Amino acid sequence: MSRTNDTHASTTEPDARLYRKGPGQEAKLCFIGHALMENRHGLVVDACLTRADGHAERIAALHMIEPRAERPGRITLGVDKGYDVEDFVNELRTLNIALHVAAKVKGSALDGRTTRHAGYKISQVIRKRIEEVFGWAKSAAGLRKTRHRGLGRVGWQFTFTLAAYNLIRLPKLVAQVA
Repeated sequence: MSRTNDTHASTTEPDARLYRKGPGQEAKLCFIGHALMENRHGLVVDACLTRADGHAERIAALHMIEPRAERPGRITLGVDKGYDVEDFVNELRTLNIALHVAAKVKGSALDGRTTRHAGYKISQVIRKRIEEVFGWAKSAAGLRKTRHRGLGRVGWQFTFTLAAYNLIRLPKLVAQVA
């Protein structure tokens, strides 16, 4: 029998949903944490936690980036290939946001307007810095297995953890300037 959210639910965590990170991996009951990081210094500027589903990443990204789209200049957003979907790409273009998404090998929603620029290549290298944040949060800050239950409480723990990451990152930035 196939495991789905309709057939399997946690008795201790009713808000958690089955989620598979990639093909061939097992599905686990979890939430999805989302972080918006500025590329220049590697600081997290926004964070949120959502129930796991196939569209949560793109919806959370739009929710976090829309308030920042009101700036006079154009901003860029670097994301992984899970965001390479035509609706998402078009939505960000209407907000005047340059989307630097890691293009899928087949059927990419991106065209040469984005990928031909040198900034796109730089953004793809820097984009991987966000993995440092999540790696630290899981290993050093204890987010691999949370202490709290419920979307609200785990979301609070997630946001607090990413704020702590920024506090740890700040002395390194000050040392670079000096």
